[in-house]
Amino acid sequence: MNIANKLTILRIILTFVFMFFLFVRGPWAKVAALIIFISAALSDYLDGMFAKKRNMITDFGKLMDPIADKILVLAAFAVFVQMQLIEAWMFVIIMSREIIITSLRLFALNKGRVLSASKAGKHKTVSQMAVIFLILCFIVLKEIMLAYFTWSPGWEKFFREGIYFLMLLTVGFTLYSGVSYLWENRKIIARF
Repeated sequence: MNIANKLTILRIILTFVFMFFLFVRGPWAKVAALIIFISAALSDYLDGMFAKKRNMITDFGKLMDPIADKILVLAAFAVFVQMQLIEAWMFVIIMSREIIITSLRLFALNKGRVLSASKAGKHKTVSQMAVIFLILCFIVLKEIMLAYFTWSPGWEKFFREGIYFLMLLTVGFTLYSGVSYLWENRKIIARF
């Protein structure tokens, strides 16, 4: 197994560590969750860089890299729903898109075809990770303020409205990337 594929597997492992720290009480656990999330997101960038630079692109990597991204992103959004930071319907739309596209890719793989991630899908992943990063920053700031200073209802409202707006953009981009992926692969889908 090459280094790019090892980084993909590491991202899946880091997802569970990230979730553990997100549920631990206290501001420093939330800081640790943020650092772990950043590390996992960077592993996505690094595995792609290694795969391209060192010609380590494999069928395993083509399939598992986007799946590892989905595990990380969906885990974060699921936790945010539980924390009541995002709406459940937003999570359902994002999760549905991921299930549909992943199912298509697995079906194609079963037929001997490997469908790589599209550019829109990669941009969607970056936008989702950026939103998760911002929400985590909000969580860290709130935890630090509650532990050492004060937290006003005005700040809470401002941050929650900002999260809602950013999530609307993310859901829109997620839907767009899903529809464009289906359109780009319509000829392959029609053959099945």
